[in-house]
Order: sequence, then C-alpha cells, then structure tokens
Amino acid sequence: MSGEVKPRRKYDREFKIQAVKLLLESEKTTKEIAEDLGIHSGILTRWKREYKEDVENAFPGMGKMKPEDEELRRLKKENEDLRQEREILKKALAIFSRPQR
Repeated sequence: MSGEVKPRRKYDREFKIQAVKLLLESEKTTKEIAEDLGIHSGILTRWKREYKEDVENAFPGMGKMKPEDEELRRLKKENEDLRQEREILKKALAIFSRPQR
C-alpha cells in the first residue's frame, strides 16, 4: 500500500445528465451502470436524486448557483448592507442630537 490519494475526478454537467438518463431508461441496475461508467454507484444514486429534485437546474457547476440560491444570497447581502446602514444612521442621529456647547 503506497498511501497515495487518487485525485478527485470531475464530471461535467452533460456527463451527469446522460448517466442519469441512462439509469432511468435502462433495465440495468444502478450498480451495473455505475460499473460501466467507471464510477461508484453511490455517486450515480446522488446524481439521480439531484436530477429528480430539479431537472432544469441540476448540476449547476463550479461557482454557479441555482437561481433561487443566487436570489437568496443576494437578499442576505442586501439585508446585511441595510443593517449596517441603519447602525450608521443611528450613530449619526445620536451625534447630531447632542446639545450644542
């Protein structure tokens, strides 16, 4: 045993979609198809679940988000910006509300 770690393989969106379609349309088992493709059956099972959850936006890729996730991220950032602006305005109000000497 050399203790070497195999580099993680990356599969593009098209490969994943075709693998899932093959699984859904085939009479073969998940294990058989996974072996034919040279991947672990657990990976194929996960891809199938992700595909069925959202066919249109499945496997968005590195650095890309599903539209609803992107919108949530944008709204969270906007919310944080508004909180910070509110705190600044509170401090400014406190400063300008002090009696003049």
